Amino acid sequence: MNAPAASILVVDDEPDLRTLYELTLLREGYRVETAASVQEAREQLKAHRFDAVITDMRLPDGFGMELLQDLRDQQRKERCVVMTAYGSAENAVEALRSGAFDYLTKPVDLKQFRSVVASAIQGTGGVPAPRAARTPGGRQSGAVDAQASSSALDRLVGESAAMRNVKQRVAKVARGMAPVLIHGESGTGKELVAQALHASSQRADGPWVAVNCGAIPENLLEAEFFGARKGSYTGASQDRDGYFQAARGGTLFLDEIGDLPLAMQSKLLRAIQERNVRALGSTQEETVDVRIVSATHRDLAADVQTGRFRQDLYYRLNVIEVVIPPLRERREDLPALCRALLARIAQESGMPVPALTEHAIQAIAAHPLTGNVRELENLLHRAVALSEGDELHVDGVAPPAGGFPAVGSASPAPAQTSDAAALTPNAVPDTLQADEASSPRPALGAAPGASTPLPSDLQAWLDQQERDILVRALREAGFNRTATAARLGISLRQIRYRIARLNIAVPNDQDAHDDIG
Repeated sequence: MNAPAASILVVDDEPDLRTLYELTLLREGYRVETAASVQEAREQLKAHRFDAVITDMRLPDGFGMELLQDLRDQQRKERCVVMTAYGSAENAVEALRSGAFDYLTKPVDLKQFRSVVASAIQGTGGVPAPRAARTPGGRQSGAVDAQASSSALDRLVGESAAMRNVKQRVAKVARGMAPVLIHGESGTGKELVAQALHASSQRADGPWVAVNCGAIPENLLEAEFFGARKGSYTGASQDRDGYFQAARGGTLFLDEIGDLPLAMQSKLLRAIQERNVRALGSTQEETVDVRIVSATHRDLAADVQTGRFRQDLYYRLNVIEVVIPPLRERREDLPALCRALLARIAQESGMPVPALTEHAIQAIAAHPLTGNVRELENLLHRAVALSEGDELHVDGVAPPAGGFPAVGSASPAPAQTSDAAALTPNAVPDTLQADEASSPRPALGAAPGASTPLPSDLQAWLDQQERDILVRALREAGFNRTATAARLGISLRQIRYRIARLNIAVPNDQDAHDDIG
């Protein structure tokens, strides 16, 4: 027995448009009721239950926002799509912030209209999507797998109040189409939160496209975002899609959105607002159905004030904000984070890692961890490589006079230090500084490599230096890992870990010689 078709209420005061929307939806297999005013819509809502409500913003006796508010106040399940006049960006943003599932800009493109309605219908309590929205296998494209959603949220490690708030907000905002801006310091896991939002949404089956806006050369931005046609620029030997086309039906994640130049910001604003893009070298626009999730570590509101970021784009992106707390504000999550990161290190290296002890956790807690989870991961990588025996050993920070801070407590308040001391990864006690005062040390401003350009990615640069040293030592030792470890003053276990982590190719027939020693 076939399930009943989804039911939709269309509210518009223009008879021709109302009829057009009704016929379009009837052809898609929906059941449709119509209303010409707020009052008529309220009467329909009182008499019937619908799966979605599509309403114009301006009506003869009020505004469509009043219907949206009614649905919220009555805690009804109908998803609301609001239609706004061309250029009414403020109204669209207001509707999304008030809980609208999505918006459409008049004059409405019927292809986009059908797509938005299909998205709104899916996941509204088991009502089947119309035939046009079904995949060949019969599964609703975009239907959210509850197990996958839960798994995605579980990847956000931590049960502190701050992280519980993040998880709850992600689960809540994932249901709609409103743009989301994720704000957090570098290393807090903004992309992980964005992935959880995508996996928890009804677009989980659609593509996930992540873009680092700061890593694309400025002269290639338009082609990368919107696609390019053959011959549109030197080297364009064939047509190719951009990020917007690749993410069609899914989520487009714009990382470090604050790094986009102003010229590209205006083009991005139009693409988000109109949901149309024009490939470089093309005369035709194409409709794109993507959800925009962006992230930044910058203060975009301050950038708006200084003219570095467009105000209209900021309000378009910042419909819903998710703020990720820095690690210093959730120190109680350190044990769980350490266990999760060590499990990943073990999986990546294919080797067991030393056991995490309470002493190691307290030693880690003594670090300032200004680089957040990314710094914590690097700290654990280093500890695994240098530890000997069955327990993890963490170097670097001597305990303060009162002992290590409690992991479950708030972040330790360090004494005020100079800028140079704040930049060091480990806090050095004053007594140790006094002991080292007599040792010859180059001045900060007169370092031997002061003329050498600073690396843009310190960790990648350090890994490359370590890799070069290991490869050289291995070659000199005839790729005998035991001899190489002895030459470098590290254990065989450490040399194996480093070879695996840095993906260094070593002839397999050397394993037997290493075991013999």
